[in-house]
Amino acid sequence: MAATLTTVRNPIFHTHHYQLHKHFTAPSSLRLLNFAKMEGSEIGEQVGEDFRTKKKIFVAGATGSTGKRIVEQLLAKGFAVKAGVRDLAKARSTLSSANPSLQIVKADVTEGSEKIAEAIGDDSEAVVCATGFRPGWDLLAPWKVDNFGTVNLVEACRKRNVNRFILVSSILVNGASMGQLLNPAYIFLNVFGLTLVAKLQAENYIRKSGINYTIIRPGGLRNDPPTGNVVMEPEDTLYEGSISRDQVAEVAVEALAYPEASYKVVEIVSRPDAPKRSYHDLFGSISHR
Repeated sequence: MAATLTTVRNPIFHTHHYQLHKHFTAPSSLRLLNFAKMEGSEIGEQVGEDFRTKKKIFVAGATGSTGKRIVEQLLAKGFAVKAGVRDLAKARSTLSSANPSLQIVKADVTEGSEKIAEAIGDDSEAVVCATGFRPGWDLLAPWKVDNFGTVNLVEACRKRNVNRFILVSSILVNGASMGQLLNPAYIFLNVFGLTLVAKLQAENYIRKSGINYTIIRPGGLRNDPPTGNVVMEPEDTLYEGSISRDQVAEVAVEALAYPEASYKVVEIVSRPDAPKRSYHDLFGSISHR
């Protein structure tokens, strides 16, 4: 497990259903965009003139192992993406910076909601949070990133009137209440400054914010391609299992498309013997709490 560890069927866009939600505009992956330099902005990278008029999905932690997969999958589905990163140079080499539907902006969630709101801008319709602290000697790092950083993102959404928020969290965040205090994974992750506690506090903040959220709690994160189908369970159910980061990214992207995902906490792993289920069914199987 890594330490970063809305009936309209299609509120934003889906590969199989092309109806449009009244609050969203389906992106056009066929339009050719001409590059132009953004002027008067310290956070902008190259961006096409038409791109400025398209609503975007803002991805925080876009160069992380899961974040970059989310960006790739959003772009593959035709979304316009605004990638929030701390290191612009790293982002240029990591992400598909030549893609006209991608805008790279400097965004550090630890620097406060005002700066994050500037990065999100008025042209973002949803935020996906895939941030995660880097293990080290700073025991406050999990709280700076996974707690306060996430809270900053939520407050930035409020400032910009963004009302859709997807968070990639982790199973076992509520391990203490699940009777999993002695679970090796729970112990290991909390060694790094009580990481899971920090994530849980951030989750609670999101749930009380009034924003339309989906909190995704994956099991142990694998970098290899998927080897099984997604298993989705209600919160505080799974205490073991793993899943490919590709599938975590897929769940995050699909959560934008289905109203069944709204205001829910879902836990996911993959299993070779699990049946293949549609995301409509998967999200629909989870009840609100």
